[in-house]
Amino acid sequence: MNDSQRILAERIIAGLNLEDLKPADIDPQAPLFGEGLKLDSIDALELAVIVERNYGIRIPNMDVGKQAFASLAALDAFITSQPRSAPAAPRS
Repeated sequence: MNDSQRILAERIIAGLNLEDLKPADIDPQAPLFGEGLKLDSIDALELAVIVERNYGIRIPNMDVGKQAFASLAALDAFITSQPRSAPAAPRS
C-alpha cells in the first residue's frame, strides 16, 4: 500500500466508522463492496461524500462510482486522475 492509499484508507475508516480496522487491514486490490470490506449502498453514498470533502472530486454518476469504488487501489487511481477543485468547507 502506498502513502496515498494509506491516507485514503484512514479517511474511509474514520468516515465510515470502521473502528475495528486499520489501514494495513485493507487489501488495496480487494473489493470495497461485497466480499472485501462488505460495504453497502448506504456506505457508497458516504464514500462519495468522503471523496468530495477530502479531495474536492465529485462522483458524477453510478457507472463512474462502480468503477471508482471497485477497490481502494481503483479509488486512489480515480482520485489521482481527476482535476481537483478545493475540498468542501467543513460544516459547523
